[in-house]
Amino acid sequence: MSKQPNNGAVKMEPQSSTSDSKFRKNMGVALVCMGFVGGMLGLSYAAVPLYQLFCQVTGYGGTTQKAEDFTGKVSDAVITVSFDSNISQDLNWSFKPKQRSIELRLGEKATAIYLAKNIGDKISSGEASFNVSPQAAGQYFNKIECFCFTEQTLKPGEQVEMPVLFFIDPDIKNDPLMSKATIITLSYTFYEQEPDEDEKTTESKTPEAQTEPVTANLTLGNFSELPKKLQ
Repeated sequence: MSKQPNNGAVKMEPQSSTSDSKFRKNMGVALVCMGFVGGMLGLSYAAVPLYQLFCQVTGYGGTTQKAEDFTGKVSDAVITVSFDSNISQDLNWSFKPKQRSIELRLGEKATAIYLAKNIGDKISSGEASFNVSPQAAGQYFNKIECFCFTEQTLKPGEQVEMPVLFFIDPDIKNDPLMSKATIITLSYTFYEQEPDEDEKTTESKTPEAQTEPVTANLTLGNFSELPKKLQ
């Protein structure tokens, strides 16, 4: 018996059509990956300011608060604030608190003074980061004025007094974590910043470094009227 020819031919998809389908699929995957990478990049840029905002609102990590003023009732409870100073190795400054501690009542405004001096032979700029310990005190430590709010620039040999005006919110005594606290430490660390073009121009016109230190005060409001209790 003779075999009947198989008339059921297999239908083959054109090669060009298959290639186009794979290309479209790969392009879709590539676009999704690019979108994911772009989204992650955007989140990474947003993460730092969002984290800073979170810390400022909650006091997380010992981040202090910024306040316009305190108009509430001053408590009879007394607390001691001690001061710490640090400086990065790339900034050729000396930096230290003028007094090691201040004793004040909760809600009372007080001024602390830090001393900074450019001990290098060229103009330089720095900016201070800050925190307090215990970290739970951050949300109650309020700064009204502070040298840390802006970048500071010193000429060679220049020395300045850097004040910080602050108060401790009396609500700290209602916090179970801080109700028995008797001392809070405020710490600053200065980091080098690149001077702007105007400062570089001023430096280039200076014939030589100053041999005598210049003492200057950073004026941040009327500090002469504020109570100070130094120890």
